[in-house]
Amino acid sequence: MAMNAHDYVAGLVAKAKKAQAVAENFTQRDVDDLTAAVAYALTKPEVALKFGEMLVEESGMGVPKDKQLKMFGKVKGTYCQMKGKKSVGLIEVDEEMGKETYARPMGVIGAIIPVTNGEATPVVKSLMALKTRNAVILAPHPKARKTNWVVTEEIRKTIKKMGYPEDLVQAVEPEMVSIETSGEIFKQVDFILATGGTPMVRQAYSSGVPAIGVGTGNVVSIVDETADLDKAADMLVRSKTFDNATSCSTENNIIVIESVYDKFVEAMAKQGAVMVKEDSEDKQKILKTLWPESPKNHDLNRAIVAQPAAKIAEIAGVKVPEGTKMIMVEENGGYGNEFPFTGEKLSPVSGVRKAKDFDDALEKLNKILDYQGKGHSAGIHTTIKERVDKMGAEVPVCKICWNLPQSLSNSGSWTCGFPMSMTLGCGTWGHNSISWNATYKDLMNFNYVCKEIPSWQPTDEDLFDNAEVKSKIDA
Repeated sequence: MAMNAHDYVAGLVAKAKKAQAVAENFTQRDVDDLTAAVAYALTKPEVALKFGEMLVEESGMGVPKDKQLKMFGKVKGTYCQMKGKKSVGLIEVDEEMGKETYARPMGVIGAIIPVTNGEATPVVKSLMALKTRNAVILAPHPKARKTNWVVTEEIRKTIKKMGYPEDLVQAVEPEMVSIETSGEIFKQVDFILATGGTPMVRQAYSSGVPAIGVGTGNVVSIVDETADLDKAADMLVRSKTFDNATSCSTENNIIVIESVYDKFVEAMAKQGAVMVKEDSEDKQKILKTLWPESPKNHDLNRAIVAQPAAKIAEIAGVKVPEGTKMIMVEENGGYGNEFPFTGEKLSPVSGVRKAKDFDDALEKLNKILDYQGKGHSAGIHTTIKERVDKMGAEVPVCKICWNLPQSLSNSGSWTCGFPMSMTLGCGTWGHNSISWNATYKDLMNFNYVCKEIPSWQPTDEDLFDNAEVKSKIDA
C-alpha cells in the first residue's frame, strides 16, 4: 500500500529536523566549508552539463549548454556572494546604539523547484539553506522530478563526504511528486521558499506558514532613439534565446520609438530575429500556435514552451529564414486578453510595438504591466539618464535593467549589481512579500541584544525644527 502524502512528508520533516538539530551547533567554519564543497562539486563542467542534458531530456525544454552556463553563473554567483559572510552567531555590533545581532536558523525550509530552472535552483536553494544552518526539502515540478532527484543525491553525497548529515538536503522521491505532497510540505515545514507558477506561489502564501514567493514575469523593454541599435539587438536576442526562453525574465515585449523602428528591425534581423507584421496571416498562425484556444482562453501551448524559434515557426506553418533565432510579432492594436502577444510567452517570441516618443512608450509599458507582469522587471536601452530616472521613480517593477540583457541580468550576473538568485521578489505589485532577489539572508532569524547607552533623546527644539511646518500648525 502506497504511503499517503501526509505521512511521507512527515517522515522527510522528521529526518530534516534531526539533521538540523546537528546543524544548530555548526560553526561559521562548518557552514563555509560545506557551502564551498557543494558549490565546487556541483559546478564541475561534466556534472553541470549532465544535469542540463538530463533536464532537457526529461522536460523537453531548453538547451543543455545554456543550462550548464546557468549552473556556472547562478551556483558560483550564489556561493561567491555568501563566501566569507557571517551567518552564524554574532554577525553585527552597533557600538553607538549598544546593539548586537545574532543570526539563527529558521529550521526546515520547503523549497519549490520550477521545471524551467530545475537544474540550478535545487543547488542554489540548498546553498542558501546550508549557509544559514537550515535543512531543506526540495519539491520539484513533475517534469523535473528525475533531474531534481539526481541533483539532490549529488548534493547529499558531497555533504556526507564532508562529514555532515546528508539529511540537511532532501528531495521528494520521483514517485511521490504531486500536488498533494507539495501541499503537505507547505503545511509541515517552518518556512517556504517558492519559485514557480502564480497559482503555486499563492498556495504557498495562503498555507499559514511564512513564505517567500515570486510574481509573474512579463518583462517589457523600451528601445529609444538614442540607443546603440546593434548593441541593443545583440542583448535582446541573447537574452530572449538563452535556454530557449525558459526564464520568465526574458523580454516578452519590446517598445520601440517609431523614428528608429525600421533601423531597429534591421539590426534585429542581423542577429537572427524575424519580424511578423501586423494584420498578417502569419501573425494569426503564430497566435493560434501559442494559444490554441484563443480567444476563449490564453493557456500557452505546452508544445511550444522553451522550444527553438525555428521549430515554433514550423509548427505554425510560417516560413522563416534559415538561422532564425527569435520571432518578433507586431502588436499595436491594444492590450490584455484580446491581444495575447502583450502577455508572457515562455518561448523565443516577443511582441513589438511602436511609440511616438518616450512618454508614449512609458504609457504603453504601464498598460502592458497592468495586464501582466507588475512587480517583476522592465528595461530600457538609451543614453538619456533622465529617462532611466523616470522609470525608476514611476514604473511598478522591482528591477529595471539599463542597457542590459534582461534574462542574463535581472536575476543577478557578473556584470550587474542585482543579487544572484533564482527567486525574484516582485513586491506587493506582484503579490509578493519582498521586493528584492532572495538570498541566504532571507533564511535567517535574528536575535537582537541591547544594553543601556547614554540617552539619545533630542530636545523639542531640535526635534521640531521645521519652522514652516510649525507656523502652519500654530496659525
